Amino acid sequence: MSDEEENTEDPKLPEGSKSAKIARGTLQAIGGAVPFAGGVLSAIAGAWSEGEQEKVNRFFEHWVRMLQDELKEKEETIIEIMARLDLHDEAIAQRVESKEYQSLVKKTFREWSGAESDEKRVYIRNILANAAASKVSSDDVVRMFIDWINRYSEMHFQVIAAIYNSEGITRGEIWRKIGKGPVREDSPDADLYKLLIRDLSTGGIIRQHREYDYYGNPVAKTPQRRPKGSGSKPPVSAFDENEGYDLTGLGQQFIHYAMSDLPLRIEFREETNES
Repeated sequence: MSDEEENTEDPKLPEGSKSAKIARGTLQAIGGAVPFAGGVLSAIAGAWSEGEQEKVNRFFEHWVRMLQDELKEKEETIIEIMARLDLHDEAIAQRVESKEYQSLVKKTFREWSGAESDEKRVYIRNILANAAASKVSSDDVVRMFIDWINRYSEMHFQVIAAIYNSEGITRGEIWRKIGKGPVREDSPDADLYKLLIRDLSTGGIIRQHREYDYYGNPVAKTPQRRPKGSGSKPPVSAFDENEGYDLTGLGQQFIHYAMSDLPLRIEFREETNES
């Protein structure tokens, strides 16, 4: 048999096929290790044909790249936190090494999917840095702040920031302050905005504006009477200009932890090939 015939009868495997077989074997091994998922994973692995190996391989390449990006973000976040802490301060050093603080860090990185944007990653960095440097709020409250990063969208946080230091700001004023233009009252944007306000109100982050007495007790509002025969009360606009909003105590503390950046104590830069 000639070399040419031998090459014809023994064609090369497609590039990446070995990786695809390893991937199938990995899933089958996982299937054996996790009884509940075993049947599903084994079925998936068995369904892959040789012709699909390239697609499978590309999937795993994307998956690995995604994990690498996530690890890089976590590494960058930890470095930025450490660069903001005075570890010569005995109290801060002990705090960073404590089980309570390590628990906060573990919780944060377990739930890293909540940091889907760089802005949220910065919020997480600030929360962990401030939680190490001060004890303004208890760890239970800080843990809730971390949950808020996962639960709420960036627009929620824009609304929180707009209310901060603007006591009694109205919905219409908030809408304009976050850079939004006029929209119809029956538009999806208006419905979304009402939902955001409701989320933050029921979540204990914002509340309707109140006056307080010297002892910190809310002053009862004087009820406004409608004239007889004026009909039913008109619906409140999504962009109401009358009722004001404030941050609650929790909302104020969230601003302190998530939106207050500690100054850098250590300047650093990534090394490059040129340097």
